[in-house]
Amino acid sequence: QVQLVESGGGLVQPGGSLRLSCAASGSIFRINAMGWYRQAPGKQRELVAAITRGGSTNYEDSVKGRFTISRDNAKNTVYLQMNSLKPEDTAVYYCNANIVPRGEIVSFDCWGQGTQVTVSS
Repeated sequence: QVQLVESGGGLVQPGGSLRLSCAASGSIFRINAMGWYRQAPGKQRELVAAITRGGSTNYEDSVKGRFTISRDNAKNTVYLQMNSLKPEDTAVYYCNANIVPRGEIVSFDCWGQGTQVTVSS
């Protein structure tokens, strides 16, 4: 059984910062790419940022220069540092990881339960 557990969401004023964390646990052989998605009310889920196992990153255009994704492979954890937050960043943020379970050769996409981020004065 593999699971992702997110933490760090909450309410913050415009211009503020939050740091999201997502830890993978269970019988894991290897984690490939990891990423953060978000879904605002009435909108489709969108990719915010992703990072490969080797550390290459990519970002959605609206968060470039404000958000930073990083990971700690030893801890099976991915982070999202969010600075200069705007009201339009308000959404449920989901962690995603492509995981190869121990004893298997095929990977699968695992999702966290989501954490609410609200940017409001």
